[in-house]
Amino acid sequence: MMTKAELFAKIDFNKGNGIVPVVVQDAKTKEILMLAYANKEALEKTLATRKATYWSRSRNELWVKGETSGNTQKIVSVTADCDYDSLLYIVEQKGVVCHTGAPTCFHNKLL
Repeated sequence: MMTKAELFAKIDFNKGNGIVPVVVQDAKTKEILMLAYANKEALEKTLATRKATYWSRSRNELWVKGETSGNTQKIVSVTADCDYDSLLYIVEQKGVVCHTGAPTCFHNKLL
């Protein structure tokens, strides 16, 4: 079995120009809450603090989910996909997820 450091080293940040997509899922309901992005620093902070930390592509800065809104995400687990180029955060969600006030960012049904 690989160590956390060995697993972290396998994450392919180069494929996404320094970031990887992060799918966020609720630990209790299993609902997909949002899609965000992480760079190495965001992932390191997430693993160290167990607070979901992301890279904002629009603001070019780190952001901790809920830091200003109070709608926090406590990390239960972090898993990499088979290619090590995307992540899955299982979280304990406090409050709503979406900036629109919706409980999930995926609420615009197309089909």
